[in-house]
Amino acid sequence: MKATPMDKEPNALNLKTRFSLILATAMLAAGCSSTAEKPASITTPSGPTPDSCTSSAVEHFKGQAATPELLEQARQQAGASTARILTPNSVVTLEYNGQRLNLNVDDQRVITRVSCG
Repeated sequence: MKATPMDKEPNALNLKTRFSLILATAMLAAGCSSTAEKPASITTPSGPTPDSCTSSAVEHFKGQAATPELLEQARQQAGASTARILTPNSVVTLEYNGQRLNLNVDDQRVITRVSCG
């Protein structure tokens, strides 16, 4: 029996299909790679950024009675966008907000701790 072109065509088509799939896969993989240079290190600003909270700027309020006026004054001095007074029985969420000033007070509303978060 002599091989006809129909007998060879399935193998040839199969080889072409395999080659096309391999070529397409290689092109996709090459497209996903990156040749851009990455920075050697990421630097962070050394000073406070706008609307960032700096609790050390309001440490001097410890021992004073917390009032709405003092809270606003402390918020401005700390550079915070928001501020709150936390009593011993305050229920607080655990999310961190680096732009929020916290004034922790005792039962007499005397400031015992200042922090950001």
